[in-house]
This record gives sequence, structure tokens and C-alpha cells, in this order.
Amino acid sequence: MMHLKWENNPTIKQIKCVHANAKKFVVDNKLTPGKVYDVKNETDEFYFIFDDSNRIAGFRKDYFEEVK
Repeated sequence: MMHLKWENNPTIKQIKCVHANAKKFVVDNKLTPGKVYDVKNETDEFYFIFDDSNRIAGFRKDYFEEVK
């Protein structure tokens, strides 16, 4: 149940959405290309962020690039 506490976690890093063109899933209503998001948790394949609906959600890393 760790995922219930992610909203309160400190921001790990920031990432910028580079595209919202998914092959299988509809993400264009949850991500805005060019917008910077705060990462609350990360796995090998996913970033967990507050999406455009202001909820924590996991998205594949290929939609983003790290902001330096």
C-alpha cells in the first residue's frame, strides 16, 4: 500500500512530456506535451506523477525527457 503515500513524497526530479501519442492507451487527455511534471516515484519502466487530472498516475518513460 506504499502507493497511497506517494502524494506526500518529496519530488525526486522533474520531467518534461515530449509526446502523448500512445499505441495502446489514451494518454493525450492526461498528459500535455511540453509541460513539466514532478516525479513522485520511479521504476525501471514508469514514472509516477501528478497528471493533468491532478491524480497520481504511472506513465511509461518514453513519453518524457528529464529536465536538467
